Amino acid sequence: MSSTDAVFRFAPSPNGELHLGHAYSALVNHALARASAGRFLLRHEDIDTARCTPAFERQVEEDLGFLGIAWDESPRRQSDHMQDYAAALESLAAEELVYPGFMSRGEIKVHAERFEEEAGRPWPCDPDGAPLYPGLDRHASTKERETRMSEGERFAWRLDVERAIEMVPALTWDEHGASPVGESGTIVARPLEWGDVVLGRMDIPTSYHLSVVVDDAIQGVSDVVRGRDLFYATSIHRLLQALLGLPVPRYHHHGLILGDDGRKLSKSAQDTSLRSLRAAGMTAEDIRRMVGLPGQPGDDDAAAEVRRPGSSATG
Repeated sequence: MSSTDAVFRFAPSPNGELHLGHAYSALVNHALARASAGRFLLRHEDIDTARCTPAFERQVEEDLGFLGIAWDESPRRQSDHMQDYAAALESLAAEELVYPGFMSRGEIKVHAERFEEEAGRPWPCDPDGAPLYPGLDRHASTKERETRMSEGERFAWRLDVERAIEMVPALTWDEHGASPVGESGTIVARPLEWGDVVLGRMDIPTSYHLSVVVDDAIQGVSDVVRGRDLFYATSIHRLLQALLGLPVPRYHHHGLILGDDGRKLSKSAQDTSLRSLRAAGMTAEDIRRMVGLPGQPGDDDAAAEVRRPGSSATG
């Protein structure tokens, strides 16, 4: 791949104010794109229509402009491309790799608690700490599924991970950052750790996992640079890429910028939001220094990212 083929992206969800972690991720992606004579893209991951708003979308773009970040084509807005995700979901359904799961998060939690109480041992959780879906609907008959769906019972389209793994060879990815335990280089994907993840819902034909791999392929993203909190999710992304015949980007997961309490920043932490810092008189150079980057934009930003573990929680 020549340097001009390099494509980086910053893909926040416009459901709140950007914080210092987002600023770091956007600045690093932008610097790496410019250092490689590649392209930098902005994507609005707004499939959560209940929380994402045009106002937050405009604010994202204003904050990036304040930081001196320009993108190379019109931003991709996920809500404008639901047909792309629906087509991917349909192709998986044609291979009988997805099924409707009717248990809510609350019901899954109750199931896990009941199991732990009766069995005296923990119910398995995914890498994010959520109890795994028990797969009770995985082997339901077509008639039962159709009846429950026709009666309006809420459901989510779940990936039959065990069946999916049988259809693809062993999966790896090329990691240029480091895992939460320090791994880098060739990483073996472990999608079973996630169980039967949600790929779509009855009213939205996608989820984060599905839309992110479809978007990266459509946009020709060559390098995914994102927070280390998404390192383990790459296992599911690699599985979906293999099932859908999508190209595999290089990955670089970086550490997280933490708050004073030692926890990952969130959009509810107003004291670290870019808008609050701007209102307090902070300059773009101040923000860059706060996240550990040089005070002035330049190609040395990319080298700074390789040298230090900073970062954000964007996808």
